Amino acid sequence: MFNSICTFPLPSDLLAQAVHPTSPLLALGFASGHIQLERLPAPPSSPELRSKATSPSTNGRGTVETAWRTRRHKGSCRSLAFTLDGSRLFSAGTDGIVKVATSETGEVVGKIAVPRAADGGSDSPTLLHALNPQALLLATDSSAIHIYDLRADSTIQGAKPQQTHHPHDDYISSLTGLSPSETSTSGFSRQWFSTGGSTVAVTDVRKGVLFQSEDLGEELLSGTAIGDNFIAGGEKGALRVWEGGIKGLMEGLDKRTTLQKGESLDVMCRMWEEPPGEGVVAVGLGDGSVKIVQVGAKRANVVDSVKHDEVEGVVTLGLEPGGRMISGGGSIVKIWEKETADDLDDEDEAKPADGRSDDRANGTESADSEDDSSDEKRRPKRKKRKRNKGQNRGPTKHIMEFKGMD
Repeated sequence: MFNSICTFPLPSDLLAQAVHPTSPLLALGFASGHIQLERLPAPPSSPELRSKATSPSTNGRGTVETAWRTRRHKGSCRSLAFTLDGSRLFSAGTDGIVKVATSETGEVVGKIAVPRAADGGSDSPTLLHALNPQALLLATDSSAIHIYDLRADSTIQGAKPQQTHHPHDDYISSLTGLSPSETSTSGFSRQWFSTGGSTVAVTDVRKGVLFQSEDLGEELLSGTAIGDNFIAGGEKGALRVWEGGIKGLMEGLDKRTTLQKGESLDVMCRMWEEPPGEGVVAVGLGDGSVKIVQVGAKRANVVDSVKHDEVEGVVTLGLEPGGRMISGGGSIVKIWEKETADDLDDEDEAKPADGRSDDRANGTESADSEDDSSDEKRRPKRKKRKRNKGQNRGPTKHIMEFKGMD
């Protein structure tokens, strides 16, 4: 289903990524505290995205360019999120600071301190999520979810959270905005599904926590929602699916599928709904593989499996506007393209008479990159802290070729 079209190296261990909502842009956050923005070539199937891309390529096989790079946090960068219109990029670090920058230039236009925990101690951020044009969600290790109002000032300079909820008893591992209700007048989401510790929950901006599950018996590391299905991934390799929306959650009748016994399901990304009420999600595992899973009325079914890395686990997954999947982990990022009927025909024509497939070329050209020092090893789970000291650097730029380019 998916073929890798590009692999490019990174100067430090990757901890966070965010995909721009409308343009072929990818933000990356590192254990060293650096952030960089990559410009991707637009896919050939999207004239609109090609008009927004800087690469002259028209076949999706251009170059990846680093638009800007900077040392943004004194500690590691733990989370990134674009606003819904893509004009701003939020970042959160273990230094206890959330910074707001313009996506185009990376210039910081605002910052806030992460609120302290209830006991007065520091509380490191785990996730950022722009729920709608009015609300930014900030989740922390202490299980808090702070809501910031973006209407008055999108830079949130010095802002205090308007509300704080505690839908879990442990750190928040995933946040997914839910589709707006049929009665919604704004057309934007006001509720989100989350995983934290060994529970799942649904929370409303105005009404607070609508549902929190009982202890499910294992640490939940990832989650998402697609169609009428809520999905969570555990530390032991089990994928849990609740059908029927919030009602299905309350009834507690989840269907379990073991994707790979003993391997943690560290990150999850919803891909597309097909048909309505069902859908496809991508799940990144601790062994470096990515499982493409069809979720529907029957048992969840793995329809494809690809390998991000032989050693490092998958820590980030995303789907960019052109339909390409982006996986990250360790010190590499891979870009995957969905196979088409023409691709399958080409593969059949390329097979020798004995039926064996030729080995595919795996050539990539990596650019010169800065050697970021970090005293940390890659965090296996969100609870491990990473800190590193250094000075801010000015923007840099390098180019990395997609596979198959001269």
